[in-house]
Amino acid sequence: MKNRCSWANTPEIYVEYHDTEWGVPLRDDDKLFEFLVLEGMQAGLSWLMVLNKRENFRKAFDGFDPRKVASYDQKKIDELLLDAGIIRNKLKVNAAVTNAQAFLRIQKEFSSFCDYMWKFVDGQPIINKWKELSEIPAKTELAEVISKDLKKRGFKFVGPTVVYSHMQATGMVNDHLVDCFRWKEVQEL
Repeated sequence: MKNRCSWANTPEIYVEYHDTEWGVPLRDDDKLFEFLVLEGMQAGLSWLMVLNKRENFRKAFDGFDPRKVASYDQKKIDELLLDAGIIRNKLKVNAAVTNAQAFLRIQKEFSSFCDYMWKFVDGQPIINKWKELSEIPAKTELAEVISKDLKKRGFKFVGPTVVYSHMQATGMVNDHLVDCFRWKEVQEL
């Protein structure tokens, strides 16, 4: 049996997510947008709930295409709020649309959202060496800096905890425990 981060041993959806996605350096704008939406939806809830609804989110939010989401009108937002397959929080659904619009502005200014986000870590993942789950912070000073900048640019539901979760998920930081088989693997990607 592979040694993995203790949070990812069950259920199977966690195992799959941990073993294939979490912490992998991600530089694709559409995937970065997907994680931005999902992390915002997760705020105050469990990541397991979001993972279980991920395919429903993908369908409801047009494959997480930021260009499409940015153009959602009130009718589309009202439809989303009736969709039992997603998290139907009015503030979060509206934030996804607002964030898509801000996302497109960043793409225009920086040529890509990837370039914007990764500049905060000089283009390279921060490699942490945590031995215990309890050592991993919920947020960092860098996440606070990024959060403030995103908010200044019009983003919603991007507090430092959400931003740090986004950084972990998209591989801007390697927060796999050092004895996890993925800690070394993601560094080689």
